[in-house]
Amino acid sequence: MMSSQDPAGPAPQRRSDSYGRTSMLDQMGGVSGLIYSTVPIIVFVPVNSAWGLTAAIIAALVAALGVFVVRLIRREPLNPAISGLIGVAICVFIAYRTGDAKGYFLFGIWTTLAYAIVFAASILVRWPLVGVIWNLISGDGMAWRSHRKTLRAYDLATAFWALVFAARYLTQSELYDHGSTGWLAVSRIAMGWPLTALAVLATVLLVRWASKEEDRIETDAESNPAVAETDTGRH
Repeated sequence: MMSSQDPAGPAPQRRSDSYGRTSMLDQMGGVSGLIYSTVPIIVFVPVNSAWGLTAAIIAALVAALGVFVVRLIRREPLNPAISGLIGVAICVFIAYRTGDAKGYFLFGIWTTLAYAIVFAASILVRWPLVGVIWNLISGDGMAWRSHRKTLRAYDLATAFWALVFAARYLTQSELYDHGSTGWLAVSRIAMGWPLTALAVLATVLLVRWASKEEDRIETDAESNPAVAETDTGRH
């Protein structure tokens, strides 16, 4: 008995959009994780102003531990909470060693610089990190590198993230040099999860466009391989 469906079967559904977007947010702890990351900073600065550096260090560690416990009780992913707790521990250790509250922000400042360099370098070597990370967590492999327009989309997304990290570094390093601890906290929060959310949105839009381009190229390849050849290339 013949089926009324297309004999070729249903078109394969790409996972890189919805699954990749969800996984990418999960890796960062979700929206709540981005907000949780600001809690130790919000606690650290006013406590330091009121009771000094030692009290601020203790308060930040207690806040980070509290976030960890909350996520544990709510059965949320623990990896972001563990990394956040370790990050706060490193930050307060640097503040303790430098004897200055602004030292709390030094680790984050240098980390953003490192991220900016790595993301920019990945574009130059034709392995844009957004494409690599997105397709690894979505399980789509690395075939996207054979499509010029898809590669360009991931280049743009990676460049956007590099600019975000560079902007954070330039702004916060300037505030650090001027000893503006309060404004460092404001900039860390203002340039933290809001810019991250914007970068994720830009990434999703570019990946969605790239996915459509890949589907179009695959369709063209089936109907006219000679024409599709112009859209692909080896890297």
